[in-house]
Amino acid sequence: MTDQVNIHKHGRVGHISLNRPKALHALTLEMCHAMSAALTEWADDDEVEAIILDHAEGRGFCAGGDIAFLRNSALNDGGVSGRKFFHDEYQLNHQMMTYGKPIVAFMDGITMGGGVGIALPAKFRVATENTRFAMPETGIGLFPDVGGGWHLSRLGGRLGQFLALTGARLDGSECLWAGIATHYVPSDLLADLKARIIEKPDRIGGILSEPVGTPPKARIEDNADLIRKHFASDSYEDILASLEAAHEEGDVWATKERDTLGTKSPQTCKVALRQLKESAGLDSFADNMVMEYRIASRVLVRPDFAEGVRAVITDKTNDPKWDPPTPQDVSEELIDSIFAPLPEGEEWVPLK
Repeated sequence: MTDQVNIHKHGRVGHISLNRPKALHALTLEMCHAMSAALTEWADDDEVEAIILDHAEGRGFCAGGDIAFLRNSALNDGGVSGRKFFHDEYQLNHQMMTYGKPIVAFMDGITMGGGVGIALPAKFRVATENTRFAMPETGIGLFPDVGGGWHLSRLGGRLGQFLALTGARLDGSECLWAGIATHYVPSDLLADLKARIIEKPDRIGGILSEPVGTPPKARIEDNADLIRKHFASDSYEDILASLEAAHEEGDVWATKERDTLGTKSPQTCKVALRQLKESAGLDSFADNMVMEYRIASRVLVRPDFAEGVRAVITDKTNDPKWDPPTPQDVSEELIDSIFAPLPEGEEWVPLK
């Protein structure tokens, strides 16, 4: 067990509280193992009817995975320990996605990357005015994993493609509008809400649905038609061309998104578009995680990941030198190799 996660039972409710505040509760391998073990134990405990997932002190819900650990693996052990991290994290994602008891995730704060991976499998996903949701992986040469292919590809209006490519941040009301969150609750009501769930875990849906005021207008709704139009294609070059044409006509929004994409890894952007396209046609979350583990095993040790983390997180110079440097240089053959099956015995398989 680890002190990075607080695990308790309150009557008929299991409670998992992320407790790594200095890192905004970013997930470590030990945290994934502790969460998985608790969920396994409670799955067979007839006294536990539901699970609460939240964070302890400080900002956050969960800022992602242990990026420093993954970069160190990419640079120093050929990705061996990094692949182990992805493997076990994905096991947790799948366990939560297929869990037999309702999970209530309180996304009260930063919910990014690995935090998305543990929040979106929950049956009930509660956003607040503090929620900041994003999948920012294109900016560091990774890709929107932890089930991102499954979740994002099933959002309407090409919103998933927009989020995957740009790393745009959504607030709580925008998450509710998009269907990422199932409920919106002001943060000052959360303590009472959790207490009531603990008291009556068989009434979670009703408790969460009681009136708590009207959430703010979802600002992204005003841009929904532009997102649908400019991010309509699964070709990255087509998306860039659409934004460029609108920029030339003086469209301020298109100019902003074009410039944003100009900072992202071309390799990752093409990977993300193919990932979402393929995931949309898959029958199960497990199949999606097989695909994502193949991608993770390859992009972890490709140049863009270590370079992206250096530029954005380690050195904070924001000057990544992408390799390949342009979308045109990212060949179909390269993308095919990233999605190719792994050797026998190395594929990801879900826990029994």
